Amino acid sequence: MNTIIFHIDVNSAYLSWTAAELLRKEPDGVDIRTIPAIIGGDRATRHGIVLAKSLPAKKLYQIETAEPVASALRKCPNLMVVPPDRELYAKRSRELMEYLRTLTPDIEQVSIDECYLDFTGIAHRYPSYMDAARQIRETIRTQMGFTVNVGISSKKVLAKMASDFEKPDKTHTLFPHELPSKLWHLPVGRLYMAGHSSAETLNKLGILTIGDLARTDPDLISLHLKSHGRLLWEYANGIDDTPVVSAPSQLKGIGNSTTLASDVTSPMEAKQILRRLCDKVAMRLRRDNSLAASVCVEIKYNTFARVSHQMQLSSPTQTGGTLYTHVCSLFDALWDGTPIRLLGVRTGKLVKPDAPVQLTIFDYTPEDTQLKKKQEKLDAALDKIRSKYGRDAVLRGRTKH
Repeated sequence: MNTIIFHIDVNSAYLSWTAAELLRKEPDGVDIRTIPAIIGGDRATRHGIVLAKSLPAKKLYQIETAEPVASALRKCPNLMVVPPDRELYAKRSRELMEYLRTLTPDIEQVSIDECYLDFTGIAHRYPSYMDAARQIRETIRTQMGFTVNVGISSKKVLAKMASDFEKPDKTHTLFPHELPSKLWHLPVGRLYMAGHSSAETLNKLGILTIGDLARTDPDLISLHLKSHGRLLWEYANGIDDTPVVSAPSQLKGIGNSTTLASDVTSPMEAKQILRRLCDKVAMRLRRDNSLAASVCVEIKYNTFARVSHQMQLSSPTQTGGTLYTHVCSLFDALWDGTPIRLLGVRTGKLVKPDAPVQLTIFDYTPEDTQLKKKQEKLDAALDKIRSKYGRDAVLRGRTKH
């Protein structure tokens, strides 16, 4: 049969998981999902931002995710404010993924509250994919106390967008033939990966809906938004051949990320941070005596949306400079100009230095080999200094505190 992919997304995860836990402790208590309530910040100090809000908080008081708690309290003085519980959220996430893996090992978790499930291999167990989605939603609701949306398609990106349709506790399909009727009439800003800056640029070009984008010459979009524009055009047309990639526990990866004290809005500042992250990841690779054959960049915007992009390396490395070169390429293709709250660099497909590696005659010239040896000696010397005197003992000339 044709490929069928589910995108499973917890409805307002932090709020739902907190509500279920409060009801477990006090079965006769109030379900905070049914009253004006938010997760995030501190009511006494009025500090922090809204991480999640109930439907009444949104509909009755127009409270939005990521707005300051002080602003939310001005809109609704009687608002219930519950602080986040990270340990609880991690536990609930593990329980959800463990349940889904009893159905199939073909699960790709992409965040704490969402994943892709390749339904193709288990389709024969169910009357239909709609029936399977209904059973999954009912099991999660009755056994775990929260709800999920399930988006279904033959393409990952379309399954992702389908799960964002009407909520909560719904199943939606978005197959390529359904794009004109279900997606193309929506504002272009509703397209997955179309951030505020990208949507503004497209609007200035007269592209107001996703259908407008789908029908526009992709070269024109690329002229204004570079490779990210081409990606948006492909998504608008349902073009996405990436498979569901399950991650066996034995696969290792080394990464580092940082939540920024203030939003980053310039590429130069972002790349300075990425340089430091690459150096840290490279140092950990060397400590582990490993080489990385893939690298991934992660961005979390100030809207709390997360995006990532990865690539395979032509030859495995443990050098910060090599990682940084590829990371910059990934960042340039990924970032849409939206202010950045978190940056991360992850490496994967780790191998040991003595593992056989297939190279081409173009991979290393004699000059490259000599430069590589010099870089390895420099890295070893820097590692020794930092191990003895601290990681900030030696900083790059363009690195800022």
